[in-house]
Amino acid sequence: MSARILLVEDDPLITGTLTELLADEGYAVDTVRTQRDAAELLGGAAASPYQLVLLDVSLAEGSGFAVCALAKQTHPDLPVIFLTASDDEVSTVTGLTMGADDYIAKPFRPRELLARIQAAIRRSRPVRSRLLRLGAITIDPDSAHVERDGTEIALSALEYRLLLLFARHPGKLITREAMRDALWDEAGAYIEENTLSVYIRRLRNKIEDDPASPQIIETVRGLGYRARA
Repeated sequence: MSARILLVEDDPLITGTLTELLADEGYAVDTVRTQRDAAELLGGAAASPYQLVLLDVSLAEGSGFAVCALAKQTHPDLPVIFLTASDDEVSTVTGLTMGADDYIAKPFRPRELLARIQAAIRRSRPVRSRLLRLGAITIDPDSAHVERDGTEIALSALEYRLLLLFARHPGKLITREAMRDALWDEAGAYIEENTLSVYIRRLRNKIEDDPASPQIIETVRGLGYRARA
């Protein structure tokens, strides 16, 4: 899905040029000319329909600063880029102080503008958590930290690798052969059938409420094991 941009600009020539430029890059663009029209689009929705506002500081009707203030008040994470006159340092500083994410001077260079738009949208996107979860168990692959309801669980290296294997394939059958191969690759030594059973039992003892009736890692008789999604 393409990013949607609100362009607030009262110069028809600039509006046409920017709309064509952004559309060619795959952006969906809505254009308005006044502070009032921009406020109607930004102030009514609980979630912003836009991923960025491209905003002229000087509007014939209203103030670009007021539009920026409203955008940041109603949607704090919505990036705003000001379009300013090349020699208008005061407006630039004022806009950034109000919370604008960037500014670009007119006349703008198209590739630079597109690069700044892409960077602003990218910065505004929430960082996706790398944490993995199995039931009440949380795994951080970056630190190899495992916890349950806020309490750390101490695992051996092979127990951790086994848990990670299940967490990365929730709901999927993992055969005993596939598990031995995966652990062999990590441990550098072949894992025998009986040894695998021992590690499964140890892991269940640490992560299950009732290891005798496991709810996180279930046995698929004759085939292997499956972590409940």
